[in-house]
Amino acid sequence: MRIHVLGSAAGGGFPQWNCNCRLCAGVRSGTLRATARTQSSIFVAPDQGEDGLLVNASPDLLQQIKSNPVLQPARGLRDSAIAAVLLVDGQVDHTTGLLMLRERSRPLPLLCTDAVAEDLTQGLPLLRVLGHFCGVERCRIVPDGRVFEVPGVEGLLVRAVALASKAAPYSPHRDAPAPGDNIGLVIDDGASGRRVFYAPGLGEITPALFDLMASADAVLVDGTFWTDDEMIRLGLSTKTARDIGHLPQSGPGGMIEWLDRLPKHTRRLLIHVNNTNPILDEDSAERAELARHGIEVCEDGQLIRP
Repeated sequence: MRIHVLGSAAGGGFPQWNCNCRLCAGVRSGTLRATARTQSSIFVAPDQGEDGLLVNASPDLLQQIKSNPVLQPARGLRDSAIAAVLLVDGQVDHTTGLLMLRERSRPLPLLCTDAVAEDLTQGLPLLRVLGHFCGVERCRIVPDGRVFEVPGVEGLLVRAVALASKAAPYSPHRDAPAPGDNIGLVIDDGASGRRVFYAPGLGEITPALFDLMASADAVLVDGTFWTDDEMIRLGLSTKTARDIGHLPQSGPGGMIEWLDRLPKHTRRLLIHVNNTNPILDEDSAERAELARHGIEVCEDGQLIRP
């Protein structure tokens, strides 16, 4: 299968529009060796097909389509390789790009859990808005590990598992998590048997979840924060990374420790990187530490073949 990284940053992108931290200011001025990034999203397709699955619809979706010609194969007067959209949560940075797909001539196949569908009907009524345009053909995801297929995409087999993280800030479940607020995906290529694990928002890794990660040929996981107190130290929040549903990379029990335990052949990649995370500075000690552990940082436009 092919995984196209359309966006690799957390909400706000990098540089964030109103942020003048060292990293954002440095990438704007060109004084920092770093690469700008749009908000996180991936496109997954079988090797032998053009149509695929858009996982999360970033607010930057139009820019991402323009930057990735594979999404516009131009087979007809109006065309797209996006056969369906799957949402792993209801976060603004993963859902508002749905509005950019409103000109479809047919209802948009949308795969999401009940919790996310409820949030996108009530708290942030994107599904009701789309009902006045192309409409949505919702496909229900139950995050119980059962295999399901993607409408319009042959050869991909997907499993969804519930994760410990946080619902969107506007959600009534924000401080009372409901199953399905946030999910991880196991995506299998039926032809090759290759497997990827995808979880851009991940607050806790259980033994069962780790076993799923260890069964994959590549893992793309939460790279939001380097330290648990990152936002507090910068004066940007009063909450820790774990408070808002993200496992930091460093420190005891952090993402690096977990990724170190994976089989040697497993490719390890971080995605959904916040603009405050020092790993964005390619000359930083933190980036060097990731390299020593064999951990990559996703970039926009990257092609991954598990």
